[in-house]
Amino acid sequence: MTDMTALKAETRKAAFARRKAAAGRQAEEAATAHLLALLRAETAGAVAGYMKIRTEIDPVGAMTALVAAGRPVCVPVITGPGRPLAFRAWTPATEMIDGPFGARVPAAGSWITPAALIVPLLAFDRDGFRLGYGGGFYDRTLERLRAAAPVLAVGFAFAGQEMETVPTEPTDQRLDAIVTETGVIRP
Repeated sequence: MTDMTALKAETRKAAFARRKAAAGRQAEEAATAHLLALLRAETAGAVAGYMKIRTEIDPVGAMTALVAAGRPVCVPVITGPGRPLAFRAWTPATEMIDGPFGARVPAAGSWITPAALIVPLLAFDRDGFRLGYGGGFYDRTLERLRAAAPVLAVGFAFAGQEMETVPTEPTDQRLDAIVTETGVIRP
C-alpha cells in the first residue's frame, strides 16, 4: 500500500464519522435550496444526480424539482471496474433496481450525457477537491466529460464534511462548486 493510499484510507474513516454526525433533515432542506438555485442559474441541459447510499446527503428533492421544471435528469450507472460512469434517464416514476455498492439504478431507459453533475462525497476542501469512496469513478467520468465539452461538477455535502486539505493525486478532478446547507463554496 502506498503512502497516499494509506492516507486516503485513514482520511475516509474519519470522514465517514464526520458525515454521519453532520447529517440532518433541516440541513438537507437548506442545502437542496442552495443546490437548486445554483443549477437553475448556471446550467441548462441534463443534470446528473445520484441515489444516496449510507449517510450521503440526498439530492432527490432537487432532482424531482428539476424534472418538474422540464429539465432532463439522469443517475450514474457503474458499467465496470476502472471505467467512467454512464448515465441513465431518471424521473420519480422510473423503475429502479439494485446496482453495485448499494446504489439504486434505473432498470432501463435512455443513456444521457449530462451538462452538470451533482457529485456525492465523503469530505471536501475549499480548493474544490473531494474525497470519495476510492473507486475513482467520478474522477474518470469528469476527465472524460471535460475532454468533450464544458461540464459543471457540483459537490453536494453537509458543511460538517469540510476538512482543511483533502489528500490528492494528479488524477483527482477538482469540483467547480460545493453546495452545503450554509451556501455555495467556490474554489
